[in-house]
Parts: sequence; structure tokens; C-alpha cells
Amino acid sequence: MKRALVCLTSLTESDLKKGKTAVIVGAQWGDEGKGKIVDVLSESFSVVARYAGGHNAGHTVIINGKKFILQLVPCGVLRAECRSVIGNGVVLDPLAFLKEVGALREAGVKVDGNLFVSSRAHVILPYHRMIELAAENAPGRVKIGTTSRGIGPAYEDKMGRRGLRVADLLDLDLLKKHIENAVREKNMIAHALFNSEPLDADRMYSEYARAAERVAPFVCDTAVLLNQALANGDSILFEGAQGTMLDIDHGTYPFVTSSSATSGGAVIGTGVAPNALNSVIGITKAYSTRVGEGPFPSEDKGPAGEQLRKRGNEYGAVTGRPRRTGWMDLPLLRYAGMINGIDWLVVTKLDVLDELPEIPVCVSYKIDGKQTMEAPAQASDYDKIEGVYRKFPGWKTSTEGITKFDKLPRQTKEYLSFLEKETGAKIGMVSTGPDRDHTIFMDDFVSELKTAAGKP
Repeated sequence: MKRALVCLTSLTESDLKKGKTAVIVGAQWGDEGKGKIVDVLSESFSVVARYAGGHNAGHTVIINGKKFILQLVPCGVLRAECRSVIGNGVVLDPLAFLKEVGALREAGVKVDGNLFVSSRAHVILPYHRMIELAAENAPGRVKIGTTSRGIGPAYEDKMGRRGLRVADLLDLDLLKKHIENAVREKNMIAHALFNSEPLDADRMYSEYARAAERVAPFVCDTAVLLNQALANGDSILFEGAQGTMLDIDHGTYPFVTSSSATSGGAVIGTGVAPNALNSVIGITKAYSTRVGEGPFPSEDKGPAGEQLRKRGNEYGAVTGRPRRTGWMDLPLLRYAGMINGIDWLVVTKLDVLDELPEIPVCVSYKIDGKQTMEAPAQASDYDKIEGVYRKFPGWKTSTEGITKFDKLPRQTKEYLSFLEKETGAKIGMVSTGPDRDHTIFMDDFVSELKTAAGKP
């Protein structure tokens, strides 16, 4: 582990630009299928680094029919030759992390020596879950639809400068003192506001001291590791969590996550420089979904929406919650392209549309009778939106498992070409099924991947 912590002071600016990078971002409300895409693309990268979120972000990857659900660990871990990094922008639940690592070991996945955790990542502790669960269920509170895993309160403590980082978790004297002080304060708050049962500080310390010992072998300064990888000419794929419209700054506030889910978060959440980012790959479903509360302009609450849910198996990988479903929303997709600087678009779950006689696409909004292409800043303004739709003829034939673009039905090609034209981003990949091999690669995209990987 310590071999990664080399001195960078002798490296020149040109040295630090040798390695190529790409950022994977969700272009909708999350659940776009980033897990499969990161897994597929990780073959072309030396390192995969996760830069935001917590263990609410379940990525499902299916390899030869075998399902892997990853919550904290980057999808690159499924490639033995790829290093995986959990960056400083992630909030880490040590118990959830160890459970996931244990499951991967049992499945024969190589994690030891391949997986690294930032010493600067903040830690989720039981009182974070207590506070979030109580707040989400408190009378009169606006429900955000969180998973109540303590992620939001952990980020609150981080920004309030009262958090516990992974480096602190390993310092047992500091850990004991932190838990004693925090539990005293959180118990008082939770009892006063929500009448919650108090937590036991001694029991918490014993449990997390044991966990710290098992987490320790994975911990290092991952910013140094990543910058050294770039200096050595290695390629890095930055793996986002959630989606653009859940970003704390740019999403449908307050119905958002607590971290930077956009491409800019890759810089903040890992410690690489902004000029180290070479390209941004946006992931979008061929339709739209959303979990939890909040605006959803193109939502379809009728039979067609239910058909999307059933065919797309639209239930949370971690929580099992049914997702809300609807149609492609071009104003939001263009907004995501602008915020993230999306160069390439990956369209997932195309095969879910196979049985539809027609496919609506929301091309613009009307608010108070006036047509607009802009996404409102206030969540309440979304209630005023009337979607303007263009309907495309369905192809009414199976596209599942197709791996060549020219094998797609004519109507499917027209639908994809329209999305490409309207968003201004090139389509690089199309996913036609859940398995790793159910993927169409565009020639230009393949050429760029080979360049990023340093291949001829």
C-alpha cells in the first residue's frame, strides 16, 4: 500500500498530463445503468475511481448471467487487472464497505491489493442514520425520499467541520473521543426533535474500532495514488453516482442528493486537477426514471409507464423501491450536457422500448402558456410545466442482445439519431440488454477509447 505514496514534487507539469481520463456521469436522475457501462469500459482503463455519494448508489453488473450489486466499491473491481479507488468525496459506511468486500471475496473477486480507500473520505456512523430516519419521518417535514442510510447527515457534518474521516477512524483514541462527544450531542438533538431512543457510545466505539482494523489495509492517500497513475501514463475512469438532476447544486433542489454528482465532482472528490479531465461520457436511459419524491415533468402514471417499469425491471438495486417512469426529457438532457460538458452519450435499456407502438419524447416545456427549453430553478415551478411531445413510431421487434448498429431496425436508428442531433453529443454506445456483452460500440468511440488506453 505504501508503495503508492510516492513523492510527486519532482514531477513536471507535462509529466502529470501523460495519462488519459474520462468521467462517467448520469445524465438524468440516477439509475441510468452506469454500473454496466463502467464495467464494460473499465477494460480500457487502468484505474476506476468513485468520486461521490455513499452506499445508497447501487450499481448492478451482470457478467455471463451472474449478478453483482456494488454499492461503494467501484465497478472496476470486477476486472482483475484494474485498480479501484474510493475517493475523498465519498462518504463511507465502514460496516457496509466490509460487508460488500466480504461478498466480493466469496464470489472470487480480487479486492486485496486492488482496492483503495481515501484517508480523507468521511465516515458514516449510526447517529447519522438515526437523525436521517427520524427527520424523514417527522410530521410536517417535506419528504425527500432518501434511503435513510445516513448519507445526508454525514455530508452535513462534513460541511459543518465536525465530521470523522477515515484517517481519524484509524486513530482509536481520537475515534473514542469523537464518538463520545458526537453521541452525546446527537442523542440530545434526536430526543428533543424526534423523541428518538438514545445510542450507546461505548458499544458504538467497540464495533467501529473492530471495523477500523479491517478497513485499515485498504486506506491510503488516493489523491497521490491517482496523480502518480497519471504521471505513469495510466488511464483513469472516474465513476459518478446518482445523476445530474440529483446534484446538490444543479439538480431539482431540494429533492436531490447531498454531493456533487456532476462531472465537476470528479475533481473535488478525488484530488486530480481540472485540466486532467479529457472527456465526459453521459449515461441516459432510452426513456426516463426517478426514485423518490420531486419533480418529474415527463412522468407517465398510466399503463404505458407501468409497462416501462415491468419491462425495464425498474426497482432499486439496493432498496427494491419501484421507480417512477416516463419518457425521454430533452430539455433536461440538454441541461445535463451543458452542466457536465458531455462529449459522448451512452443510451441504455433501448430494448425496453421494443414492444411500444409509439414512443413519446418531451422536446420542450410550456410554462404559463409560454414555450421554453430551460429547466426551472424552483421545484414548485415544475408543477406548472406542460410537456411538449413529439411521437416516434415504435419498431415492434426485439433489439435485445444486438451488438451492431446496422442490425437495428430503421425506426430505432431514427430515434437514436434524433437524440444525437438534439443533444449535440455523439452517441458512443447503446446498451441492448443487461449483460456485459449486450452492447453496441460506435467506431469513433472505440477509436477514442483505444487512444485513451494507449493502444494502437
